[in-house]
Amino acid sequence: MRTARKGSVEMPAFVRQLVKETEKRVSSFFRGGRGGAAEGETPGDGDREEAVPSPYLDRPVLDKATEDGCGRWGVTYALGSMQGWRANMEDFHNCVPQLGGPLADWSFFAVFDGHAGSAVAQYCSQQLLGHILSTGGVGPEDDPGKVKAGLVTGFLQTDRHLLAAAQREGWERGGTTAVAALVSPRRIYFANCGDSRAVLCRSGRVCFSTEDHKPYHPLERERVESAGGSVCVQRINGSLAVSRALGDFSYKAAGDRSPSQQMVSPEPEVSAVERSAADEFLVLACDGVWDAIGNEDLCAFIHNRLRVCTDLRDVCCQVIDLCLYKGSLDNISIILLCFPGAPQLSADALHQEAELEDLLESKVAEIYDELCARGEEPDLLSVLTVLASSAIPGLPPGGGIQSKRNCIISAYYQQRETRKPTVPNVSTADSVQP
Repeated sequence: MRTARKGSVEMPAFVRQLVKETEKRVSSFFRGGRGGAAEGETPGDGDREEAVPSPYLDRPVLDKATEDGCGRWGVTYALGSMQGWRANMEDFHNCVPQLGGPLADWSFFAVFDGHAGSAVAQYCSQQLLGHILSTGGVGPEDDPGKVKAGLVTGFLQTDRHLLAAAQREGWERGGTTAVAALVSPRRIYFANCGDSRAVLCRSGRVCFSTEDHKPYHPLERERVESAGGSVCVQRINGSLAVSRALGDFSYKAAGDRSPSQQMVSPEPEVSAVERSAADEFLVLACDGVWDAIGNEDLCAFIHNRLRVCTDLRDVCCQVIDLCLYKGSLDNISIILLCFPGAPQLSADALHQEAELEDLLESKVAEIYDELCARGEEPDLLSVLTVLASSAIPGLPPGGGIQSKRNCIISAYYQQRETRKPTVPNVSTADSVQP
């Protein structure tokens, strides 16, 4: 009996190989015909020697790293990350579902999005939590003022220790954004430094999200310019796209200013949200996710996926694929933290998902037949183009046709395989001429 999850299960070997061969063209289709070229490139750039290597690959690296686990109070989590179109993987993370000791009911999760190398992001993923806890602000009494102060101080201490390591190891150009969530039995504390983002979904809607730190935001621009910098093409000095980060010490050289007053500040923006029985899930993700999908759409998509999928790692992988097919050219990392109030598996939702995949399979077959009847080559891109212009009821909210892309490709190659001309099996005796 077929299930609604057939679109995300392992495909046959011949399908996987064919998908790999057409990955660049298909991704180009979903990105609006950019043809796989890196942002800012023009056709033909690859034909001439470049002084600086492109930060993008000719085709994305699709291998995903995943993990999952659980903590106290029925909290479960999963992580998914993928290199994607970037030439290097620069994302790191830290998932600690139970802090231990008197903080056994507390959890810590963070995503680090590195730039100009991965060393700073890796260092911070290993050191930030320790510096936060060393402040003494995080304790079982759960004093919001002390916890928030401990988070800020922990970030500043991490940046200060990072400077010594950067000078020793030559990491002065590298930096990382960071978004973290510290979860206590009563509250969720958010700390954001840069343009990675956290979103909390409650009762099916976004109830809180962190604010990205971009140089063109008025308060951020004021600090950048006061420290001697400028904002050009929405970047600091025309180069760095974030106004807060750990590392990036070439932007922190104003000797008469405190760390938080530099062009790039390591000080996080910290918030505390009271927990509720209506809390469903929390998402921490790098800008490789948020560049492709908004808060409400992602909340709606995950809410829908949790009703047809019990494996949180699978849900994370579906989000990653969705962002890739919506045009993300960056590394993609997401942590999904589910509370007891998260949506549960639904028989009705599973039935609707199965009906949707049946419909998509039949649509692919119809399009294949129509193209053949017109004497046209029914290649994958042609099928996708026709399908994308069709009215498809029941698509996952927030996901659209891109979210069912794997199912569509699998259906296409099944059509192609079943319609492949067969070669007659001629016996040796029949092949002998009289």
